[in-house]
Amino acid sequence: MNAPKPIGYWLKHLHNLLEKHFDATLGDLGLGRRHWQVLNTLSRRETTRDELAAALAPFWTAGEPDLDGVLQDLSGWIHTGNTLALNNDGQAAHERIAARIDATRAMVLNGLTPDQYIETVRILSVMAANVEAELTKISDLREQRSEGAAD
Repeated sequence: MNAPKPIGYWLKHLHNLLEKHFDATLGDLGLGRRHWQVLNTLSRRETTRDELAAALAPFWTAGEPDLDGVLQDLSGWIHTGNTLALNNDGQAAHERIAARIDATRAMVLNGLTPDQYIETVRILSVMAANVEAELTKISDLREQRSEGAAD
């Protein structure tokens, strides 16, 4: 009997599948997940480039398209200046694309109740908080050791 795969496997596997599905869902528009994240963020409120970069930072990793490249791709849909905001075409595009994203979310959650989804997110957030707390302890210990060695 095969042992069940660990949570790390499923987290990475799901992440990779979601990336592929976003590419398939938006590819005919020449867009990817990062484009959607920018459009969706700007649909909520206008923002500065730095604020946008900070809001997206947890989702973007090295090797992905950079923000300037994504903004350039979306330039026909965005007012630029001191702040970034969707123009009328951008708002309309966001609404059309949001329908596709909503269908993707429904597909991903098929077979789960809303309570199961909420509990899954809660469990993952607790696990993340546990690891973050432990990493802080380790970092603090290393800092104390290096300060002690310098004395």
